[in-house]
Amino acid sequence: MTSIEPVKTENSQQKQTANVSQTDLESRIADAAEEAVNKQKWGFWTVFNSTFLTIFVAEMGDKTQIATLLITAQSQSPWVVFAGAAGALITTSLLGVLIGYWMAKRLSPKVLDIAVAVLMLIISGLLIEDVIIGG
Repeated sequence: MTSIEPVKTENSQQKQTANVSQTDLESRIADAAEEAVNKQKWGFWTVFNSTFLTIFVAEMGDKTQIATLLITAQSQSPWVVFAGAAGALITTSLLGVLIGYWMAKRLSPKVLDIAVAVLMLIISGLLIEDVIIGG
């Protein structure tokens, strides 16, 4: 008795296409998994604590706090000043969040990073110019 071997119908080009599509699929799956992991890293408390600490440290001793201190000393109404200052800070924060959310929907994170970096460089340059020329 002779054994019958199956006929191979795939040629080398079909094998290469199958390998490329499998590699492409594996790459897409890996990218999706990495994106999912990155999204999971930013849990509620991580975002909350990061935001709170960043804003808290950045606002300590700035002109808003000094203005609030002076208005409180002059008005003798600390709770009214607190309510007004808190309302203003909440409103400006809300504007920042809404604009940031709007921009994130339309621009990639890399473009946003570059835009923020350029803006910070411009602001730094203007401040240095003010110190050197205006001083």
